[in-house]
Amino acid sequence: MSRIEAVNDFVVKFANVNGSGSASANELFAKAILRMGVPVSPRNIFPSNIQGLPTWYEVRVSEAGWLGRRGGVDMMVAMNPQTWDQDVKEISPGGYLFYDSTKPLPPEAFRKDVEVIAMPVTAICNATYEDSRQRQLFKNIMVLGALSQLMDMDPAVIERLFAEQYRGKEKLLDSNVRALHAGREFARDHLTQGLGLKVRRADKVGNRIFLDGNSAAALGCVYGGATVCAWYPITPSSSVAEAFDKYCSKYRVDPATGQHRYAIVQAEDEIASIGMITGAGWNGARAFTATSGPGVSLMTEFLGLAYFAEIPLTIIDVQRGGPSTGMPTRTQQADLISSAYASHGDTKHVLLLPQDPRECFEHAAAALDLADRLQTPVFVMTDLDIGMNQRLCEPLAWDESRTYDRGKVMTAEELEAGKDFGRYKDVDGDGIPWRTLPGTHPTRGAYFTRGTTRDEYARYSEAGPDYLRNVERLLRKFATAATLVPQPVLKPAAQKTRLGVIYFGSTAPAMDEALEALDAADIHLDGLRLRAFPFPQSVRDFIAAHDQVFVVEQNRDAQMRTLLINELEVAPARLTKVLHFDGTPITARFITQAITRHVHALATTPR
Repeated sequence: MSRIEAVNDFVVKFANVNGSGSASANELFAKAILRMGVPVSPRNIFPSNIQGLPTWYEVRVSEAGWLGRRGGVDMMVAMNPQTWDQDVKEISPGGYLFYDSTKPLPPEAFRKDVEVIAMPVTAICNATYEDSRQRQLFKNIMVLGALSQLMDMDPAVIERLFAEQYRGKEKLLDSNVRALHAGREFARDHLTQGLGLKVRRADKVGNRIFLDGNSAAALGCVYGGATVCAWYPITPSSSVAEAFDKYCSKYRVDPATGQHRYAIVQAEDEIASIGMITGAGWNGARAFTATSGPGVSLMTEFLGLAYFAEIPLTIIDVQRGGPSTGMPTRTQQADLISSAYASHGDTKHVLLLPQDPRECFEHAAAALDLADRLQTPVFVMTDLDIGMNQRLCEPLAWDESRTYDRGKVMTAEELEAGKDFGRYKDVDGDGIPWRTLPGTHPTRGAYFTRGTTRDEYARYSEAGPDYLRNVERLLRKFATAATLVPQPVLKPAAQKTRLGVIYFGSTAPAMDEALEALDAADIHLDGLRLRAFPFPQSVRDFIAAHDQVFVVEQNRDAQMRTLLINELEVAPARLTKVLHFDGTPITARFITQAITRHVHALATTPR
């Protein structure tokens, strides 16, 4: 058997039981490698139900800096008997199986093409600790210690992480350090066959930060001027509101008076939460909610009202698997169509598509500006993979000279001077009318807000010409939005090609790696990463410039492809689906293999 040998380029997957305290130890493993200057990209795959169910933690180690899932597992740390067969099956040939050998297993439980590393972790802990909780918790730290010894990881790095985690709790610090070194000593004395996966110090992290997308989006809302958040808890978006509360407590409290300059309301349901921010947006506050697919379903009536009454608000949609309750703790890009066309009738909403935590920060702030500028709901479409997993990204940046774009708000002085005010009148040709805020002027600039049809001056009207004028103006506004949203990012191939690929959001890290692998295999594609809907003109031009364009996305029904066909009137045959929707983040190997198959089929199929 030829075993896998790699330095700073491998995948380790931990198979544990939910509630066993493994998450903290697994995260320490990833952070220790990061502190050694080697980029890592961890992903937590956890159950939506109570403790005792299987959970996995996958760590991609890549000195080259790839942050998407690669595909394949080089070492499985199998600590859950319930998922043993599944976990062992995932290991690549020549890989490694690390397991708790306290209870003997029959020979048929193992694979001949995998190297086995056995450590009687439970037995060691039972002999060392009397308290059952300590036995469970320190078992994970002992495994961490053994792995650090086998991989040549610097134990001082892990000890510093302990010191940060248990600052002021020296008793906990000392006990964790002892458990770490107990694992290292066992590996040194008994696991003499070694391990082909090694960590060497590098300097490849630079000034990048380690951050999850939900925290970044919440901070973006703070910097973007949001003062109102109404939400109802739903996985995987709840930590957006929780982080917003934490940041506001630090940055939005008057130091002199202690007065809070923000309002956060946990509503009784998603319908109430969207209603609250609709009212806040109408009143001039910058307001947002955080939710996921089932929440968007409940919010559609208020979204229609905000669209038609032209009220600014922002929705952070952290997508998960559907339909219905679906897979609450699995990732997908499943809410594109439901969000883009939320509500009944002819409705279109702006969607922003961040690829990483930095863009979650930027897009959240931008969404608040766009909502005001366009007087409409704006969605920030993240997902569980970005939102709940820590990712390396460029440091967050903010231009201190930046001012909030409040859009077309008529002032009391303009009203007093006799400026004509028609709430739904297009005076500039961009489809965006002027608005007033409540209380602007004692006698002028008032209007009646309704979800029913009206004329340009907000007077109730069911006349056909008034209705047509209004909904056609909304289309002009949507076309204006295409010029204001974040523009797509072009990644040209190394040589001229008639093949292209469109991708977006959390698919981007794996797609970037796949493009390089495809190029090495002499399959050249121009890449276009979408950052928003409506689609700018450059998206139409990109498709027109290629004979075949692959659309890579993480849902069953090719929702982005559907939007492209519907909005740009592209011939469906020109857009080829590449779909991944099992709830796990897409991998570079999946994309590479799928596109390779399609390209070979195109080359051999007669026209």
